[in-house]
Amino acid sequence: MTIQTVPAAIELIALTKRFAQGKPAVDNINLRIASGSYCCLLGPSGCGKSTTLRMIAGHESVTSGDILLENRNITDRPAAARGTAMMFQSFALFPHLSALDNVAFSLKMKGIARDERLKKANDLLERVAMGHLAQRKPDELSGGQQQRVALARALITEPRVLLLDEPLSALDPFLRIQMRAELRRWQKELGLTFIHVTHSQEEAMALADTMVVMNHGLIEQVGSPHTIYNRPANEFVARFMGGHNVLDTPAGRIGVRTDHMQITPGSAAQLDGAHNKRAVITDVEYQGTYVLLGLQNPGIAHTAHSTAEMSVMLSEARFAEHPYAVGEQVQLSWLPEAAHALQAAGAM
Repeated sequence: MTIQTVPAAIELIALTKRFAQGKPAVDNINLRIASGSYCCLLGPSGCGKSTTLRMIAGHESVTSGDILLENRNITDRPAAARGTAMMFQSFALFPHLSALDNVAFSLKMKGIARDERLKKANDLLERVAMGHLAQRKPDELSGGQQQRVALARALITEPRVLLLDEPLSALDPFLRIQMRAELRRWQKELGLTFIHVTHSQEEAMALADTMVVMNHGLIEQVGSPHTIYNRPANEFVARFMGGHNVLDTPAGRIGVRTDHMQITPGSAAQLDGAHNKRAVITDVEYQGTYVLLGLQNPGIAHTAHSTAEMSVMLSEARFAEHPYAVGEQVQLSWLPEAAHALQAAGAM
């Protein structure tokens, strides 16, 4: 039986970027991004995600390793000859040009005749529902409208892969949610591969087919949003994604989702330590449909790797049955099947 796999649009092979001093910004990473998929690179500031995107785009040189686009080595090719296009965080629209001329600009630089380039630009503006505003300049457009123009401008070169560098970070929260839905719809309609850099876990989970979690120039985990959220590979991913408690037990370090923790008022006299912890409530946050309790495990000093601080998510109805208060002693427990073992960070 032949097993068929989706071909890779982008493949990174032992990709490394070193600047003048210090550790590599990107350290010998390997990654395959399936053709026609939406991939999000995410992690904290300085993790290497933007440097990786810029190397794929040809805006940053590669120290060592290779970048393949549909099995074609593009590592040393100029940006304009790669088959990729970049959509920047600031949109980088020319303020003195209309939306139509902004979109057509790259074709003008290639010497395409005016009528041909304007027709193609107008067709793309119509596709992103901006045809009626084609003659407006960027300062006459809203943030969401500017983003659509920037997308059309990126698409006019007919790229195989669209690269997006935190394209939603400059938008207000309401518009950000609206525009990420549009990005996802456009990606599906166009059938292109999107590689999107973000520091937002929520944004990545809403958009991605594949998430790539990075830290200190390394890839910590690659997987679907469901896999990464439910089974983070290590303690870094569990803490970075949020929604998990990282706990020390006799069997080792484990992760348990905050909504899978069980809480009981009072402090039990005997605890075996395997599936339960004593704790004191330190914070109560009402979040509408649920209440988030912050807790401290007494007797554990706070360090960068401590498991003293924990969280429990309770439904609003469950909290109403027993309105927990700051300072209250409780017992936390979890079912064995709700926990999974965590590797040390960087162990991938």
